[in-house]
Amino acid sequence: MLRFSILIMLILSLELSASEKAQPKSNASCISCHQQEAGHWQQSDHAKAMAIATEANVLGDFSSVDIKHYGQKAHFHRKSGKYFADISYDKTEKQPGKTKQSFEVKYSFGHYPLQQYLVETGKGKLQVLPFAWDSRPKTQGGQRWYHNYQSEEIAPNDRLHWQQPLQNWNGMCADCHSDGLKRHFSLSEQSFDTQWDNINVGCLSCHGDMSAHSQAQTTKSSSPSKLSLRDNPMHRDDKGIWKRKVEEKVATWHGEPRDNRFMETCFACHSLRSPLTNGIEAQKPFLDQFSPRFINAPSYYPDGQIKEEVYVYGSFMQSKMQAAGVNCLDCHDSHTMKLKAEGNNLCLQCHSPAHFNTKEHLHHKAGTAGSLCVDCHMPQTRYMGVDDRRDHSFSIPRPTLSEQTGSPNACNRCHQDKDPSWAAAQLKDWFGGAKQLAPNQLALISLRAGEAISPIAHRKIIDDTSIAAITRASAIELLPMTHETVNVSWYQGQLTSSEALIRLAAAEQGYLLPDNIRAQVLSPLLNDPLRSVRIAAARTLSADTKLKATQELTFSNEVSSWRGEGRLNLALQHLAIGQWEKAETQLIASIETDPYFDPSYINLADIYRATGQTSKANNTFKEGLLHNPNSSGLHYGLGLHLIRAKDYLAAEKYLENAATLAPQNVQYQYVYLVALDHNGKTTDALDYLKRYFASYSAHPQLIDIGISFARKQGHLSMINYLKQLKNTK
Repeated sequence: MLRFSILIMLILSLELSASEKAQPKSNASCISCHQQEAGHWQQSDHAKAMAIATEANVLGDFSSVDIKHYGQKAHFHRKSGKYFADISYDKTEKQPGKTKQSFEVKYSFGHYPLQQYLVETGKGKLQVLPFAWDSRPKTQGGQRWYHNYQSEEIAPNDRLHWQQPLQNWNGMCADCHSDGLKRHFSLSEQSFDTQWDNINVGCLSCHGDMSAHSQAQTTKSSSPSKLSLRDNPMHRDDKGIWKRKVEEKVATWHGEPRDNRFMETCFACHSLRSPLTNGIEAQKPFLDQFSPRFINAPSYYPDGQIKEEVYVYGSFMQSKMQAAGVNCLDCHDSHTMKLKAEGNNLCLQCHSPAHFNTKEHLHHKAGTAGSLCVDCHMPQTRYMGVDDRRDHSFSIPRPTLSEQTGSPNACNRCHQDKDPSWAAAQLKDWFGGAKQLAPNQLALISLRAGEAISPIAHRKIIDDTSIAAITRASAIELLPMTHETVNVSWYQGQLTSSEALIRLAAAEQGYLLPDNIRAQVLSPLLNDPLRSVRIAAARTLSADTKLKATQELTFSNEVSSWRGEGRLNLALQHLAIGQWEKAETQLIASIETDPYFDPSYINLADIYRATGQTSKANNTFKEGLLHNPNSSGLHYGLGLHLIRAKDYLAAEKYLENAATLAPQNVQYQYVYLVALDHNGKTTDALDYLKRYFASYSAHPQLIDIGISFARKQGHLSMINYLKQLKNTK
């Protein structure tokens, strides 16, 4: 944690950088020499990532069109050559505040299969309009306006409302849609002065600043060793080739080991990650700029398939393709980014047609759903209403896992009228069944699905080097499910792993180390070569504010302080070293910035409780529930607050709300049952517990308290029922 004076200096430096106008770098010199590549790039999505709202760029229908979504309306029209969206609301309790606002569309954002639009809302903030244009052909259901949350009503008091921070372009989207973008966020003013080198994704985003190379070509420099394009990792100079003998099923790499470092730049945007710096620097390691989301719930299914909008990094990094040395540009053209071949021909670059492109393997008639390799091995998930994206883990369909874990499978995605057992029988008939997963892989899937495994079995997953590094790192993230503390000598092996993702995950879970040795064991990672690992270690250790890693942690939190999470993380840094007042200031600012982010209220109320400011704690909970009436955490927190105040009947109501809103939270259920018993409602507690077990897992802690209550009541049949449940666990 930075001392206050250092923190102020950091804030001032941030604001100074926002006001400085650096000379933007141009792609013009690249294009003048590399015209063929530039022509290919013009065909790419990158070239259309963002544009000024002009007739040439705007695809949507602005010819005085009216759209309605629940209580929200939009009128799209043009005036004096400019584009406008008038957003209005029905006057209902769900839609408080202003009933109509008019916004000029400044930029188009993307182009296919949808195009979104950006408008200014003050303090340099650009927000994404709630309605997007479906740019697909009419025959595919396109050429229409539709709401970004088609099946939900998103009211202004919802965190997902288009004018809230989570829909802010500057922080959420900008760095991946423009060359050399810098957010330039002012912490004190809560404003942006966002700038870019080029409005879309061009040469600079992938190749970095090549001005030295350009100058060398212009002046015929005699020092190519420092200025050559080939010194740039983005220049692929593979000394080898994928080759396959006639009798072989799959090609293998022949030649010198491939240099796939350029994919670090691809991952910077094609991943779900938290930024650690202000903008993206091409050619810099991915983990030096971002901390990625691991392959666990809620973003992924238990078997590792993509669930939420996680992009490509997580799925590809767990694949056999990645392990074999395949890279993005084996399948995608380097400048158009389009696929290098159509249909199964893409896969048949490396996979034998005689083995895989046959009736015996495909079992689907050519030209029908299921006849393409990708239909089975890269199933699609639809995001943002119209955008179908493929899973890049290249996995085998496993219907039996669908039965066990609820994960989808490619077979039943198409055959929705059938169940997984039917699909499993078909695969068994065709192929003798899917190849069995190794025991450690099955154990991890069980763990992700919420099933109990032993601590020893958990550690075996992490130690299994046949499993992809990102998968093992994801297993480390789940260690709290099976461990209260970890064996020091074993854990040191994770902290010193040659795999950066393993070190990162181990640093993040370092609090599982015994208190008396944690600092000694974790401290070396404060000097790790990669920023993400250093920051994770600093966060876990609450390290000295003078250390580089702690200053990097503070800066990464400030970079994200345009949303509630950033301010909350700054507050937690202060709390870790006992700076209560500074933590309070950050949490108040977090609530002002992001009023529908409930953790800030909970932490602020906890500060007030710990410092004896009972009235402020009560008011904070009430304010939080006013903005977040469905927050189980706020209901639970206020319930505990009222118990401490000995207002047990009032507490019962809030604890009941918490238990109802989060039924799978065992702690909430347990405390609610205790409250019922304390208030003389033990019979009600037993009735509630029986209803609960009819729908949710019978957790041993809940069974035990139920048996205690049943004995207290002399309820023999309930005792027997609960004991039977316990014996089946």
